[in-house]
Amino acid sequence: MSIVIRDLHKAFDGKVVLDGFEVEARDGETLVILGGSGSGKSVTLKHVVGLLTPDKGQVEVDGEVVSDLRREELFVLRRKVGYVFQFAALFDSMSLADNVAMGLRRQSDMDRKEIEERVEECLRLVDLDGFGPRAPSELSGGQRKRAGIARAIATRPQYLLYDEPTTGLDPVTRAMIDQLILRMSSELGVTGIVITHDIDSAFRVADRFAMLHEGRCRFQGTPEEIRETDDPVVRGFIEGRPELLENAS
Repeated sequence: MSIVIRDLHKAFDGKVVLDGFEVEARDGETLVILGGSGSGKSVTLKHVVGLLTPDKGQVEVDGEVVSDLRREELFVLRRKVGYVFQFAALFDSMSLADNVAMGLRRQSDMDRKEIEERVEECLRLVDLDGFGPRAPSELSGGQRKRAGIARAIATRPQYLLYDEPTTGLDPVTRAMIDQLILRMSSELGVTGIVITHDIDSAFRVADRFAMLHEGRCRFQGTPEEIRETDDPVVRGFIEGRPELLENAS
């Protein structure tokens, strides 16, 4: 089982964002896609769940081409793929428990008690035991991020997509979110794709890296390989050295 991105192209109003990006998230690994702001990382994730359609190329999830799926088939696919949004995207008009239960209530094979038990289990997994009755507005930034993870895992997905999961958090809370990402991999066995420009976080969670630069995959490799690369673009990004980026071709 894997997510395979093949020759992905996407432009908006004539501006090219993805220009042949290719990468594979292998079964059981956490793949971190690095790239600067506006490089197309979030655009890539949206193609995985069918929120965007490629101009050219395709995304395959378990061998199925996402852009070829009918609406009903796409709904089934999205049950396999949990999406952790950058700013949690919780509904303030609903309790935390109701936010986590949203996907479960669309599944006709679960009764009310089963849904409540699953919600409690998910909140416990992200260390939010007893927080179900609270409104999202009562949560800190880190708690909202954890709540977003709880909602994403509620339907027992095979894949988890994390869109900038540590953005706007203090160092201690960032480390807590990273530990949760590792827990989701080790305890639930999910395959993860994390998009980020947070280098410290990336090295804590990655099994493998891909670097998205100018719409293409500039680098793929393990944490050890990315540390040892001579590519000036990759080194400039992970070391915070803009002079390397400016002089690279």
